[in-house]
Amino acid sequence: MTGRKPFRRLEAVAAPLRRLNVDTDAIIPGTQLLKVAKGGFGQGLFYNWRYREDGSKDPEFILNREPYRHAEVLLAGHNFACGSSREVAAWALRDYGFRCVIAPSFGNIFYSNALKNGLLPVMLDEDDVDAVADEVEARQGACRVIIDLVEKVVVSPGGRQLAFNVPDIYRQAMMDALDPISATLRYRDDIIAFQNRDRRLRPWAYFGERTLSAADFGAEA
Repeated sequence: MTGRKPFRRLEAVAAPLRRLNVDTDAIIPGTQLLKVAKGGFGQGLFYNWRYREDGSKDPEFILNREPYRHAEVLLAGHNFACGSSREVAAWALRDYGFRCVIAPSFGNIFYSNALKNGLLPVMLDEDDVDAVADEVEARQGACRVIIDLVEKVVVSPGGRQLAFNVPDIYRQAMMDALDPISATLRYRDDIIAFQNRDRRLRPWAYFGERTLSAADFGAEA
């Protein structure tokens, strides 16, 4: 995905989606995958919930209501994005406009996919997620939730501060707006030094390949 921007402190509308075990097929149905290539994956997000059979928007669904349709934070239930490993689930959420999903737990593969695609998955205790959702709903969404990735804390509309953890390598990459390849290339010199050192120790493993240089990584030697 393109167009990443640094994630350090987000203050945004949050949409409570109080459903358990939302799987990746609910996030973006397989029937939509063949239809969204031109318009963006966000169009297929929660498609069977956002739209009625006649194609009109369902006014009862949270993302079709003001101000939640502008949400950048999703408050979800246990085991969010379970099911198949489709990476498109993270793409759809990100393409729609979400930058963070807060839930008590996530599908393991989705959690990894989200971090690699610039979508921050935050795990909090169920009671804390419910408390934040209660505060949002009490204000009918006319409030902001703060996600401070530098301090690793969520601040609810009422000022509750809730600490969370995220792997440091992904945290730094998100703060610097780096995709996995760009993050890896920050260690370019170490990679070059390791492989060239290994080549000297095990020359038979390289079948005469030339020595690496910075030029192999798209930079001037």
